[in-house]
Amino acid sequence: MKSSIALAVGVLASSLALAQEPQQPAPTLAANVCMSCHGPEGRSVSPVFPRLAGQQKAYITAQLQAFRNRTRSDPLAQAYMWGMASQLSDSGIDALASYYSAQQPVAGTAGDAALMAEGKKIYTQGILAEKVPACASCHGADAQGVGAFPRLGGQHVEYLLAQLEGFKSGVRANAPIMLGVVHNMTVDQLKAAATYAASK
Repeated sequence: MKSSIALAVGVLASSLALAQEPQQPAPTLAANVCMSCHGPEGRSVSPVFPRLAGQQKAYITAQLQAFRNRTRSDPLAQAYMWGMASQLSDSGIDALASYYSAQQPVAGTAGDAALMAEGKKIYTQGILAEKVPACASCHGADAQGVGAFPRLGGQHVEYLLAQLEGFKSGVRANAPIMLGVVHNMTVDQLKAAATYAASK
């Protein structure tokens, strides 16, 4: 409970700082505001918050715009990012996206061997019987992301799984492609795919 209150206070303080100085240079804004959740240079340590270091610029841009426009409405987006992004201009979004995409991404680490094996099949081949395409077809062979398709490699497994479950339930609906991809996947398949992708 205390950590939740401290986090909420930190986010509120960051929002106030952003509102007071919306045109800060991206490195300053990242250090003064974004770092409180996303970590130094976008390398968060909490699986609640995604790692942004090395993320695709087009993806960061699209998500910040979706937060600002309130079209990404999953619960954590509403709780944290709607307020944070509301003060960002188009140029501010572009600058932050450029900054984070230029940072060195976190290296992935291998997970449970059985999950890795199953996840590799899903990631590289898909699930033909369920009409699930290979993750690599959009996210790249090494989970590096391609344009508006995000980097998955080096991300928190828990974060990836939460997003996949959000797409499956429809709670996160700002990526129509993903709603169809995960529709027929089981929780175990989602976990395997997330574990393998994050390991890259």
